[in-house]
Amino acid sequence: MKAVRIHRHGGPEVLSVDEVPRPVCPRDKVLVQMKAAALNHLDIWVRNGLPGLQLDLPLVLGSDGAGIISEVGQSVKGRSVGERVVIQPNRFCGNCEQCLAGRQNYCEKFGIVGETENGVQCEYYLADPVNLYPMADHLSFPEAASMQLVFLTAHQMLVKRAALKAGETVLIYGATSGVGSAAIQIAKDLGARVISTVGSEEKRNFALELGAGHVFLHSDEQWSLKVKELVGRKGVDVIFEHPGAATWSQSLRLLGRGGRIVTCGATTGHGVNLDLRHLFMKQQSILGSTMSDLDTFAKVMDKIHAKKYQPYVDRIFPLQDVREAHERIENREQMGKVVLVL
Repeated sequence: MKAVRIHRHGGPEVLSVDEVPRPVCPRDKVLVQMKAAALNHLDIWVRNGLPGLQLDLPLVLGSDGAGIISEVGQSVKGRSVGERVVIQPNRFCGNCEQCLAGRQNYCEKFGIVGETENGVQCEYYLADPVNLYPMADHLSFPEAASMQLVFLTAHQMLVKRAALKAGETVLIYGATSGVGSAAIQIAKDLGARVISTVGSEEKRNFALELGAGHVFLHSDEQWSLKVKELVGRKGVDVIFEHPGAATWSQSLRLLGRGGRIVTCGATTGHGVNLDLRHLFMKQQSILGSTMSDLDTFAKVMDKIHAKKYQPYVDRIFPLQDVREAHERIENREQMGKVVLVL
């Protein structure tokens, strides 16, 4: 079978579509014929190499996918050949104190499909039953593959970590990124007032269609002052951070009393400064967030099945064009999710 792998870290040139053996399905696993696999910025980080994290190479990339069950192990219950499924990308031990308490993303052995183990950008993926969820009937395979990681990440950040409430104001950076577009939908569903930022007028229109109330261009040197004028002395209640260094100082200036910054990434750099006096005088919170638990995943999938959350697929590439797909994300050209089809 064909699989997207890296044998070393580096730019798009290290991506290769290899011929690898098709997995044999043991009695406790499920073999899925993959039909589509979405890209995330995580794929770029893994390809480049993550400081302090040694990955086993060669590695099959990809955390998000959708496909059809082609084989079910003899001891697996509740799954059937021909069932259309999506991949739940979290990996955990299932037996530790955190896992038993339903906080799987706090597990000491926590990992992510396509990062700490082989991913889904391959023709056949060998899955644990806990990593499968029925695919929504109204979605195509590329649409279904585009939603899991970004929606569970955004839901965990806004609902469980920042506790965003109806009527509060949230600033969401990068409205047209996968996680940004998911965050806007979740915030609107909660009844929050959404402010967002984008890189072009075309993307601005896209963000407004998603449901953002106010959208500002990154290139406008006065954008943060305009947000400040909009929110007044109250400031922003919740800031949805993932760029990191490039936006951190603006985030701190815009955050109101009792406000919460919740962050899941550092795509523009991880070194930031913090004046502790402002933090404690204004009783603000800075929250880190990584992926989510199974309860959150199930709630997200229920919303997807109920058509409350919608997919936004930017471009679909054949598997052999994976380098071009990576370049589209790195060049920040996408509006929504970039997806590979198999």
